[in-house]
Amino acid sequence: MLKQSKMKTTIKPKVLIALDYDPTAQKVANAGYALAKSMNADVTLLHVMSDPVYFSSVENVPITGMTDSLGVDPLVFDADDRLKEVSQHFLDTIKHHLRDNSIETELEEGDFADTILMKAKGLGTDILVMGSHSHRWLENIVMGSVTTKVLRLTSIPLFIVPTKNHD
Repeated sequence: MLKQSKMKTTIKPKVLIALDYDPTAQKVANAGYALAKSMNADVTLLHVMSDPVYFSSVENVPITGMTDSLGVDPLVFDADDRLKEVSQHFLDTIKHHLRDNSIETELEEGDFADTILMKAKGLGTDILVMGSHSHRWLENIVMGSVTTKVLRLTSIPLFIVPTKNHD
């Protein structure tokens, strides 16, 4: 009689790193990636595009302050296709910086928090990584509106990377 061998299948954990328009996105990516590698997890970088107005502010230079290196004027984001192209380049640049070709990238459109939650659930995410920063005084006391909403609505463990500079 032949014995059947049992193959043990190991499912790798999945870490979703949500990156926003803030120049501190690289810090969030680095911390999330380090966490994922310590768990031997698969990594997905997510960027959610919402209102193009977020890209037109001179005060908050979009896409991690990379507009100089991309040859992009922050006030010229009037075409959706160009915005998608630049946003995908942003994700590819972060992936290249992390030096791991196995990293997946996802570019989505919609409300920041709702889209992050939907994507995390859809990917079967084990840990969600986000940054917490704010430019509003009340949110400085807490965390930030997007991070707060995700924290309030998710059952997925959330790893929050503080990004605000404390002078």
